Amino acid sequence: MSGVVVTGGASGIGRATAEVLVAEGRSVAIWDLSPDVAGVAQAIGADAGEGVRTAGLSVDVTDPAAVAAAVEMSAGALDGIDGFVHAAGAVSPDPTGALTDANWDLVVDVNLKAYAFLAQALLPHLQAVAATGDAHPDGASIVGISSIEGLVGNAAIPSYCASKAGLLGMTRSLAHQLGPEGIRVNAVCPGFVETPMLQIALDVPGLREEMEAEAPLGRMAQPVEIAHAVAFLLSRRASFITGTHLVVDGGATAVL
Repeated sequence: MSGVVVTGGASGIGRATAEVLVAEGRSVAIWDLSPDVAGVAQAIGADAGEGVRTAGLSVDVTDPAAVAAAVEMSAGALDGIDGFVHAAGAVSPDPTGALTDANWDLVVDVNLKAYAFLAQALLPHLQAVAATGDAHPDGASIVGISSIEGLVGNAAIPSYCASKAGLLGMTRSLAHQLGPEGIRVNAVCPGFVETPMLQIALDVPGLREEMEAEAPLGRMAQPVEIAHAVAFLLSRRASFITGTHLVVDGGATAVL
């Protein structure tokens, strides 16, 4: 029936997204640099329903040759590709004055450049699904994982803020281009989420409490809470939503 490619799918928001999609009956190809990505895919697919497939591929999303190979392997494993979630991400705490070319390029390449070029690489497969119209239950859709720090500033991580703001711009551009073909493109902007990427900050005494206090709901998000928003945007439940972003931050940006 075809399925969804999820980058960064071995942990954090990506893994939670893969788990939610599989639970909803959608096949998933997980791309990640983790050496255990195949095991993660196998574990997620262990209780999958009939016809639901999972595949785990070790992929560097900044390597064009690796991406091209992974697209073809994923299309074969899932019998087509109907969705793409870019959850792979990088962050580097280098404020202006301490910026380095290497760290800047890493963050922007993973968070933004890869999003654009992965969408390009997957486009023929998404177009094939979109051309079937209502014959496909969920249609063709792209969701990029941005951040509230693509909407507001954070002095410590300018490269991250810039890349996540750029992802929102790319989302709008893709939606404008692909909407006439029936391909929807949206983004999710999480607030503070308990993920391995954020763990280094959570280990700083008092910082967890500070983050929790910023949200009116008084806590951090769990990855599955972001995953449900992603799954919604990928589905026909969001059939008239494109070119926008969904903020999932416990209300933090409402009061900043």
